Amino acid sequence: MPLALFDLDNTLLQGDSDYAWGEFLVEKGMVDAIAHQRENDRFYQQYLDGELDINEFLRFQLRPLAENPLSRLEQWRNQYLQEYIRPMISPQARALVEKHRARGDIAVIITATNSFVTRPIADLFGVEHLIATEPEMIAGEYTGGVSGLPSYREGKVIRLREWLSEHDQTLADSWFYSDSHNDLPLLESVENPVAVNPDARLQSIAKKRQWPILHLS
Repeated sequence: MPLALFDLDNTLLQGDSDYAWGEFLVEKGMVDAIAHQRENDRFYQQYLDGELDINEFLRFQLRPLAENPLSRLEQWRNQYLQEYIRPMISPQARALVEKHRARGDIAVIITATNSFVTRPIADLFGVEHLIATEPEMIAGEYTGGVSGLPSYREGKVIRLREWLSEHDQTLADSWFYSDSHNDLPLLESVENPVAVNPDARLQSIAKKRQWPILHLS
């Protein structure tokens, strides 16, 4: 069955779930506001510029998971989903996922953002299959480390190949929707790349290669 692969941040969502999680923690006073906001902004700009050190970023981003019990984190996450994420989900994004589901395609969300944040977001879209960066857990609590390879840039391609092998699937007739030039390795791997709400660099590349450009808003 064909795959419909979706990036999450600024693609299916009208915003960035990773950055928004940091903003939520700052707003609710759960982290040092000045220091966390400064680092959150710095890493987000690096991402936009294509210069993000994913391992340095994850040490920063996953620290609150290690510093708080899972029960408290889950309470925070429920509030975050209601206040930050649901307003980012447009009817057009839901319709795109449903279009592929109606055709019988297998929907997969593939994102660099960690699965603690993104698993419930995938559930909001009714998408079972999620490939995300996996935070390490020991004895039911997060350690602040990463389990396996982060699904970022070329890591998305590697993680997807592992998923394909595990699920006996191929990329024949596959689609991938993304907003970011950071996803070029995966966009170049599928038969049907689509630029969604593209950043300037991806928009330029999409126009040159005559890829479809889609705006979800």
